[in-house]
Amino acid sequence: MVNRMILNGTSYFGPGAIQDLVPEFHNRGFKKAVVVTDEDLVKFDVATKITALLKNEGIDYELYDKIVPNPTIQNVQEGVAFCKVAEPDCLIAIGGGSAMDTAKAIGIILTNPEFTDVRSLEGTAATKNPALPILAVPTTSGTAAEVTINYVITDKEKERKFVCVDPHSVPVAVFVDSDMMMGMPKGLCAATGMDALTHAIEGFITKGAWEMSDMLHIKAIEIIARSLRDSVAGDPKGREEMALAQYIAGMGFSNVGLGLVHGMAHPLSAHYNIAHGVACATILPTVMRFNKNFTGEKYRAIAQAFHVKDAATMDLEKVRDAACDAVAQLGKEVGIPATISELGAKEKDIATLAEDAFANVCTPGNPRDTSIEEIMGLYSSLM
Repeated sequence: MVNRMILNGTSYFGPGAIQDLVPEFHNRGFKKAVVVTDEDLVKFDVATKITALLKNEGIDYELYDKIVPNPTIQNVQEGVAFCKVAEPDCLIAIGGGSAMDTAKAIGIILTNPEFTDVRSLEGTAATKNPALPILAVPTTSGTAAEVTINYVITDKEKERKFVCVDPHSVPVAVFVDSDMMMGMPKGLCAATGMDALTHAIEGFITKGAWEMSDMLHIKAIEIIARSLRDSVAGDPKGREEMALAQYIAGMGFSNVGLGLVHGMAHPLSAHYNIAHGVACATILPTVMRFNKNFTGEKYRAIAQAFHVKDAATMDLEKVRDAACDAVAQLGKEVGIPATISELGAKEKDIATLAEDAFANVCTPGNPRDTSIEEIMGLYSSLM
């Protein structure tokens, strides 16, 4: 069996990493950028840290700050139209997964205009050209969109999210600067951090996992287990460690896929406009229990990463339960809702949600095969 690893070209890590953006811009011969971000990041002087660097260097740029949570087809198309007028030779994406995903879709369509409808990018679209080069500056510690080959777009008309998987969409340079993440409120910090944990755990147990991805995922789990609480509390070191952990998880899952947690979370986000990280975090412990007998010894490694007492010698059934308990406890401590009804989910929608989850591109990677009926049962148990 052949395993593939795709990563972005260059990444800078640590407080102050954004200072390397301008030299990277010049070294790559870029002349003009469109900055892709959202209005709040401009309003609260987060994105302006980057635009100030550009201004100080006399770099020509235009600002597209219309990014929305759970970005839509229309959002992408408006960004493409903006860029066609601005005529940049690169994009600078500043934000969380929404900004990164929108920039990826925009960048792909600008160089592959036959996909202007956006819907045709779903799955593994046969794009011929790399996206317009993207320089990525994450401001949350969760999605790892800056290093992955994936991006997710919402189809509001059909009330669904679709996943696009395209190596051509990976940013060419990334600046993982935890100083850019210090402004995250606790709730966002918790949600994105638990999203990173979901990536790491699902990537660790997915059907496509192998030795190299396992190495990345278990290290990410270890860092998150010790750092997420401190990060949510606003500790700078905790935020720096979470910035690294979410990136490491992204390096792994981007290449081996995810599972049923994401398969179930995407319909929730699409139907009720729930933050993706919160949806994943709420579902994670339940799906972990659903999968536990199909994971070999991997839950033992998760329990050890969480420093569960006697995890190395505990009976396999008990250590699997202990791993699930440790993940649930972490979610509880950082304020993740225990039920999807708290997120706005309705019992009457469960059949539709389950159908969408079963068809989601992430679901086949789950270590335990499932059915629409089983997924309906999982949603019901989460109400």
